[in-house]
Formats: sequence, C-alpha cells, structure tokens
Amino acid sequence: MSILVDMAMVTATSSPPALLFSDTKLPSSYGYMKLTSTHATTTTTTTTHLFRVSTQLQLHRHRGVKCQAAGDDGLLEPPTPRVYQGIYGPWSVDSSDIREVISYRSGLVTAATSFVLASSTAFLPDDFFVTDFLKQNIDILYAIGATGLGLSLVLIHIYVTEIKRTLQALWALGVVGSFAAKICLAQPADESLIRYVIDNPSAVWFVGPLFAALTGLVFKEGLCYGKLEAGILTFIIPSVLLGHLSGLMDDGVKVSLLGVWMALFVIFAARKFTQPIKDDIGDKSVFLFDALPEEEKAALVKKLEQQKP
Repeated sequence: MSILVDMAMVTATSSPPALLFSDTKLPSSYGYMKLTSTHATTTTTTTTHLFRVSTQLQLHRHRGVKCQAAGDDGLLEPPTPRVYQGIYGPWSVDSSDIREVISYRSGLVTAATSFVLASSTAFLPDDFFVTDFLKQNIDILYAIGATGLGLSLVLIHIYVTEIKRTLQALWALGVVGSFAAKICLAQPADESLIRYVIDNPSAVWFVGPLFAALTGLVFKEGLCYGKLEAGILTFIIPSVLLGHLSGLMDDGVKVSLLGVWMALFVIFAARKFTQPIKDDIGDKSVFLFDALPEEEKAALVKKLEQQKP
C-alpha cells in the first residue's frame, strides 16, 4: 500500500507525460519488465525486454544521476521496499543489495583495523609484549588489510566502469608487487615486508599501487558524500608514501602524518555504517541500464526521449 502512495505522490508532483512501463506493479519474482510501443501505421504491437531485475524492483524516471538517493533505508530491508527515482527509471533496495553494501563496508573496516594494528608499532614501546607480537605478524596484518581492500574494490559502485577497473588493476599490481618484494627482497634480508619498505624507500614502488587504489577509493567517498576525513586522507596517503620514497620528509613528520592517517581511517570506516544502505548503491537504474544489451539500451533511450516535454 505504501508503494502505491509513494507512486501517487510522484505522479502528482512530477506530472509525467506517460508511463514508461506497461506493468506498474513490482514483480514478485525475477523476471522482465516490458516496454510496449504501438505504431499508428501497423496493427501489431512489439514488446521489448528492458530490465532483468531482482525481486521487488522497478524503475522510475529521474532527471539526473546523483551519488546519493533520497530517503533512508537504514541497515535493514523494509517489509515494503521504498521505490526511488533513477535516471533510467524506478528502483528499490533488495536483500542482495543490503548484503553487498554490508560486505563492502566490512572490507573497509578490515582494511582500517589491519592498518591501524600494523602502524601502531611505530608508537608502542619496543619492550611492550604487544609490540613484539604485532611485529612478528605484521605481514599477515598487511595481507589481511589488502584482502579487505580488494573486497571493497570488487563491490564498490562507481558509474564509470573504467575508473572502477583502474582501481582494481592498481590493487592487483600492488598485491603482485608486494608478493614479489616479500619473496625476492625482504626474505633474503631476513626482514618483514613492512620493515624492508621502511629501511629501503625505493621499495615503495612495489607496494605503492595498492595504496594508490586506497587513495582512489577514499577520494570517491569524499567526492560523493562530502566526507571531510576522506578528503584529508586523499592527500595524506600519497604525501606519506611520496615523502618516504623521495627522502624529502623528516621521520618525525612521517610518523605524525601516519598517526593522523590511522585516526582518520578509523573514523572513515566507522562512519560508513552510519549511512543509509542506498547511499552506497547510488542510482541503481544506471547499473541495470549498463547491463542491458545494446538494442535494449537504444529502445529505452528512445522511449525516454519521446517522453520529454
């Protein structure tokens, strides 16, 4: 009933010229939404499949793409999904979206936790038993953090596919470089990978792409949601790495910036769970549109253009 009320309100306020879909009900199972076009010169009606969508999903028209949709779903799926307007039609949050977003955020928490634990060795006393334990397992923490970041980069929603693939490629390059540096450089020197990078600044070239991918992720978050901590991290992460690589940054400055990095990373990861689920989905209709065959994309675009006032 709430869906009908929401749709009525949208109709009353936007006064659309025509319905985009032939069936205005949300589908009760996986299926197709159909677009029907009637021509005056023919007696036949052609039906084109538009969207293969999940349970309780439909598309509304929208005038632009935004990183944040209106409304708030919280962390639990509502009994009756709320319908949001997208550039290519209406969409709603389903259970698979919720699982995906929670997994994305969990990957960030994993990365932040591992980074903070590993970096804390720079601030803890050398004779503290926790310090010794962390140093012995610091490469494991690095691997766990890289895995969490990789998970988030797989699940992140970015409208431009090429940007997402670039971040994933940087992550993969950083993982390969880290493994190579560990096997070929750190192990022969009887050091951990992290210790070797600290003692040999040029080794930043091996691990740097991984942190470049992290920088791209926090930049995206800062750009889309206006998160101050993400915006600051966008500058701190490369500053620390480039300062260490070039040798132009004093150790005291590097440690200070590392502490700020740790604090902001924790805040950034924790605050992700205060956002509505739909924020990390973005405009779902864009991703559904991108998944369509070219002929179906053309049919939908043509239909939307016909409905413009």
